[in-house]
Amino acid sequence: MDHGTTGISFGIISDEGKPLDVFKIDREDSKAGKVSAIKELSKKVDLESIKLLAMTYAMGDGINSIQPIAMVKDRGIISIEGAGKVTGGGTSVYSEIEESNILTFLIPGLHKNSPSLDPMFKAAYSHQASPEKVSISYCAYLKTKWKNMIVADISSNSVNILIEDGKIRGAIDACIGAMGIVHGPIDLEMIRNIDENKMTANQAFSTAGAVKIANINTKVAIMKDTLLTRYKKGDSLAKLAIDTMIMTIAMEIMGLIGIANNKIEGIVLTGSIGSMKNPIDFKKELNKYLKNKFPINILSSNSGAYGAAQIAKDISKGKNNILGIDVVTK
Repeated sequence: MDHGTTGISFGIISDEGKPLDVFKIDREDSKAGKVSAIKELSKKVDLESIKLLAMTYAMGDGINSIQPIAMVKDRGIISIEGAGKVTGGGTSVYSEIEESNILTFLIPGLHKNSPSLDPMFKAAYSHQASPEKVSISYCAYLKTKWKNMIVADISSNSVNILIEDGKIRGAIDACIGAMGIVHGPIDLEMIRNIDENKMTANQAFSTAGAVKIANINTKVAIMKDTLLTRYKKGDSLAKLAIDTMIMTIAMEIMGLIGIANNKIEGIVLTGSIGSMKNPIDFKKELNKYLKNKFPINILSSNSGAYGAAQIAKDISKGKNNILGIDVVTK
C-alpha cells in the first residue's frame, strides 16, 4: 500500500514477484466512507491468500525500522501537522487494515532518527522523505540492479534519493529542495507571509510547487490536470511553471551526484510526472540539463505500491534488511 498525496494505491504481486494488479482509492472517498479499502482489495484477491502486506503512512517519522503494525504506536508518526494536505482518508484506510486479519508491516520514513542514513544528512535535515520513497527506491533497485543511483520521484512533490552501495544514504525532501506540481520549498516571500499570519507554513508548503508560478488554486486532486491542460493549450505561465520545476529538479539531482562518494550508475525517474511522456517528455526535458551523461530508467507511477509489495514478498521470505533499513519482527 502506497499512501500518496492524491490517493491510496495497492499493488498486488505473486509469490514469485510477478505484478498481478494495482488499484487506487481516492482519499476523499475513503474519508467519507464511500469506499472501503478492504472491500476493494477483496475484489482483486482472496484476502486469506495474502501472505503479507507492507504499507506506508504519512511521514513515517515515528519509527525507524520496518516492523509489524501491531508493534507500532501512534501510526508511526510524530505528528500529522506540517505534512501537506490532510484529508483523513489515509487514516481511515490505516484503521481498516489495522482491524483486518492481514499480516501487515509498516515502512518508516527517512528522518533524523533513522540509524541507516548518513549522519550528515540527518544533521542537516530533520526529515528527508516519507515512507513510499523507500518502497519506490526498492522497486528501482530490483529493476535496475544499480547499487549507486539517484531515484527521482516527481509528482505532487519532488523528492530525490541518493543510494550508494545498495543502501539509502540520504534524500532531499520537497519542502527544502526541488518543486513538484503542488509542493515546493518555502522561500523568503513565503516566510514573510507566514510571519505576517497571511498563511500557515503548511499552507505555504502546499502551494509552493509549479502551481505557485501558474497561479493555480484548486483542489489538490485536480491541480496537476489543470496545469497540464493549460500547458497543452500553450499557456505561457503554465510553460514557465513546468520549465522552472524541471530546472529545480535537475539542480537537485546534480547536487546529489556532486556529493556522492561513488560513481553514479544511473538515474531512475518515477511518479506521475517523472514517468510522463506526453504532453511533457520528462526524461527528454531533464536531459537538457544532464546532457545524456547518465543512463536514465523510467518506472511507472505505480512503483510505490509495487515496491511495497516487493518489500512484503521479501520479508515473507526472511529478508531482514531493505536498502539499509532493518526489518524488526518482535
